[in-house]
Amino acid sequence: MVERVIKAPPERVFAVLADGWSYSDWVVGTAHIRGVDPGWPEPGTKLYYQAGLCPLTISDTTLVLESQPPVRLVLRPRLRVLGHLTVRFDLAPVDTDATRVTLTENIEQGPVRWLWTKAYDLAMHARNVEALRRLADLAERAADGLEAERQADDEGAPDEIEPEEPDVAGQEQPHDGDLA
Repeated sequence: MVERVIKAPPERVFAVLADGWSYSDWVVGTAHIRGVDPGWPEPGTKLYYQAGLCPLTISDTTLVLESQPPVRLVLRPRLRVLGHLTVRFDLAPVDTDATRVTLTENIEQGPVRWLWTKAYDLAMHARNVEALRRLADLAERAADGLEAERQADDEGAPDEIEPEEPDVAGQEQPHDGDLA
């Protein structure tokens, strides 16, 4: 289990989780998103991905088992013949602009389950810490953009904006007091 407080409301964090095309940006080891079912992340929809480093990649799917926006998302990534996992994201508001995200990952079946060792557990923990750091980057960046947009709306637009004179390539424009 890994936890992180993200400086964004739960709705914003869940919006990143709900964007299937963003998974290669924050899920460590995901090389490419090949496709996302319409309706993702509704239960039963899938994400199609490639994991690993070229030329050693695996193409497989992640199935949504449970989706309760903006509180919980439970996924079942498959790793071909190696097995499949259950990955659970629980989101809880810390205050109006922050969310505690808890990521729990369990190997459910396959040969990888038999090979699970303390060293592998530590490696997966480090991988999940990095994944939540990347998730935070995306959610916080988006939240910062929304906050800036809200502030601009609150301040209002100026009544009139004076257009700048176009710059003609290679020519200086006359300034006040210069002769044209």
